[in-house]
Amino acid sequence: MTFRENVMAILQYEKCEHFPVVSFGYWEETLEKWAQEGHITWEEARGYRQEGDNSAADQSVMKRLGFDFNWNSCVETKNQLFPVFEKQVLEDKPDGSRVVRDEQGLIVLEKPGVVSISAEIGTSLMDRRSWEELYLPRLKWSEGRVDREFLKRLPALDQREIPIGIHCGSLLGYMRNLLGVEQLSYLYVDDEELYAEIIDTIANLGYQCLEEALKTGAKFDYAHFWEDICYKNGPLVSPAVFAEYVGPHYKRYTTLLQENGIGIVSVDCDGCIDHLLPIWLENGVNTMFPIEVGTWNASIAPWREQYGRQLRGVGGMNKTVFARDYEAVDAEIERLKPLIALGGYIPCPDHRIAPDAKFEVVQYYCEKMQKLIL
Repeated sequence: MTFRENVMAILQYEKCEHFPVVSFGYWEETLEKWAQEGHITWEEARGYRQEGDNSAADQSVMKRLGFDFNWNSCVETKNQLFPVFEKQVLEDKPDGSRVVRDEQGLIVLEKPGVVSISAEIGTSLMDRRSWEELYLPRLKWSEGRVDREFLKRLPALDQREIPIGIHCGSLLGYMRNLLGVEQLSYLYVDDEELYAEIIDTIANLGYQCLEEALKTGAKFDYAHFWEDICYKNGPLVSPAVFAEYVGPHYKRYTTLLQENGIGIVSVDCDGCIDHLLPIWLENGVNTMFPIEVGTWNASIAPWREQYGRQLRGVGGMNKTVFARDYEAVDAEIERLKPLIALGGYIPCPDHRIAPDAKFEVVQYYCEKMQKLIL
């Protein structure tokens, strides 16, 4: 069986020949550190920075480590701002930090030496006027949003070594990228009509991109959404609001996907997702990713107990053990074994591998997982 066949068998609760060792990529700083240490080449580090997940560089690094493939192997359409804003420095501060308008129109504070997400301090999307003048024209449908010729060249299902997904975009997380967390929260109260219009506009554009992609005849193994609208204590949006404004759009997407033979639909959302999980399930999203363990100890086990076998998962491997030692890896694999035995679940680092990870410890994890016998 190919990696693709094994993955799809697991997610359909069928027998597999080999349990795949799945990756979710790395921080760019991680690969730079490993290049400095001589574990990978600088060409591989630069190639990943330029081309990202499942590129030739990523495949080369995965081969060195022992991963079989990257779950984020998705075909994308241009279902967001097109064109994006030109990045603009608005203010240089005495301490070396900069106030910047990023490509999404968000105003952020960039600090020297800080590589994590920049602090949100404002947005260009202040009101209906800015929405209609600056954003709405960038969220209109156009033929160039779907590369039909590329889609027609995708290999047939039975010719694939790894599964390939279709990326459906984001229904609320992207709106958060445009507004920032604070303004997103205020907008629902200040202008509920505009709040709904932005969600509907983004969702309708993404749906049309998906529909046009599927019309090419291209076949996909799974579909994938991105949200990232939760943190350690739960959602950044009221579940009731999410169910009312976003749930119906998810249902529309997943109905279209099912009509095209795509039954595995995953969503990427970090943080504690428990309160949003039933809304996704009710609307056809059945695979949770990356099941960030975090300080809240997320696991597929209690979800499966509550929701049954309709719920699948990819992720849930606590990546922090990569900064420790072989014993920590052994303990983590032992923790994962009963979760794997539930079926419909494939372990994967619960986010991109961070710069504190030790190359040899990641290799050890992959080696142990390659030999896993259930």
